[in-house]
Amino acid sequence: MKAGDLEKQIGYKFKKKVYLEEATTHRSFLNENPRSKDKHNERLEFLGDAVLELAVTEELFNRFPTKPEGDLTAIRAALVNTVSLAEVGRELELDSYLRMSKGEAKDTGKAREAILANGVEALIGGVYLDGGFEKAKKLVNKLVLVKLDNVIATKSYIDAKSSLQEKVQAKFKITPNYRVITESGPDHQKDFVVGVYFADKLAAEGSGPSKHDAEVEAAEKALKEFE
Repeated sequence: MKAGDLEKQIGYKFKKKVYLEEATTHRSFLNENPRSKDKHNERLEFLGDAVLELAVTEELFNRFPTKPEGDLTAIRAALVNTVSLAEVGRELELDSYLRMSKGEAKDTGKAREAILANGVEALIGGVYLDGGFEKAKKLVNKLVLVKLDNVIATKSYIDAKSSLQEKVQAKFKITPNYRVITESGPDHQKDFVVGVYFADKLAAEGSGPSKHDAEVEAAEKALKEFE
């Protein structure tokens, strides 16, 4: 698909198209095309992650003046985690616009989810550089904060880690702890395997592109013991 179609999808027209090209270029594409002078999107992803967090934090702070910091943090995490952002990427059909290697294009697992999530963050970073914070915030509202009412209504922000902690403390009078079992992959594409332990007993393992994602998966698996 054409880049102009993606601009219509996100409701923003880039003044400097180079930011859009960079936001939609995965590192693997340049590895496969070493003569290309284009940049991959990791720096924009880094910037977009910070812009996204600030925009969501500001909205939550203003909308919920009486909620404690812990609740606001949990709600924000539910909106900006890898799974949620990957869903945004799928809704945008970002796969159709991302330039990546043939191998990455075939991947349908967690690595693909991370690529989609990172691509969304890179787009936000590109809009920030091209149009400033207010334009980037408008994009965050359109793509991410539109899901806020559903997160509140379903209480999906009460994540698996919190639920597991409540159940383990009630049953065993201890707090579950998380430990990284393995960490592999290059910096831009890490894979963590994390174990959740009840005292020193391994209850379950989870994996993901970040420690948090791996911890959540481990908690979800451990919760099944209480069903």
